[in-house]
Amino acid sequence: MNVAFPDHPQIAVVSSFLELTATEFEGTTNALCWHRRLEGDFEELVSKLTLQESVTEVSLEVLRALQLSVQGNLARAIILRDLQALTAIGAAPVLNLIRCYERDTDFDFIATDVYSFHVDRSPVATDTFLCTYHGAPSDLIANDQAVLKVEVPEIREQLKGLHQGTAAEFEDFLKDNYFDLHYQALPNAATVSLGTGHLWRLAVDHPTQAVLPCIHRAPVEADGGLRLLLIC
Repeated sequence: MNVAFPDHPQIAVVSSFLELTATEFEGTTNALCWHRRLEGDFEELVSKLTLQESVTEVSLEVLRALQLSVQGNLARAIILRDLQALTAIGAAPVLNLIRCYERDTDFDFIATDVYSFHVDRSPVATDTFLCTYHGAPSDLIANDQAVLKVEVPEIREQLKGLHQGTAAEFEDFLKDNYFDLHYQALPNAATVSLGTGHLWRLAVDHPTQAVLPCIHRAPVEADGGLRLLLIC
């Protein structure tokens, strides 16, 4: 089931980049959305880019060199402004053209790729910023509508079977292999589409974070469809 994100208890909608970056996470709020309707032809921009790998980083030089129509130029100008604004606050934004991400096929009982609901972790205070300009957008889910996969009894038992160390080292094993970052949606949980064009700031798991980290996932791309994603 999908819900509209303005009605979601963990999401606060803001009206500017300044508000997006200045608003503190508090209470249950762990996702901020600068809700906007973007002008320009992002599909044209994507059609002019060359996919070199499944995930291709688009450099500023490549982006600026594209020969575009008026509408394509509008789309490019928006992306350049977003990149500049995020860089100015000390972030390191990356623009990716995506056909698909690498799948985790190591185990049939747990996945740790970005298609799995997960949280981001950092040893320092930071947040995740992202915006889907074209293609399928990411999803998020409320923290109370998901459970850590490592807390699901049958999954935990299978992970214990993989662990070669002592019982005291098991939690470190889960952390070192990123198993403890991934979640399983509860029955009838409502996923929220992040939509296209909106710039998001998501809470990350780090030692000074005052709220729960935001649980999110990448979408499964349509056959042949490309995504244009800013992330940092």
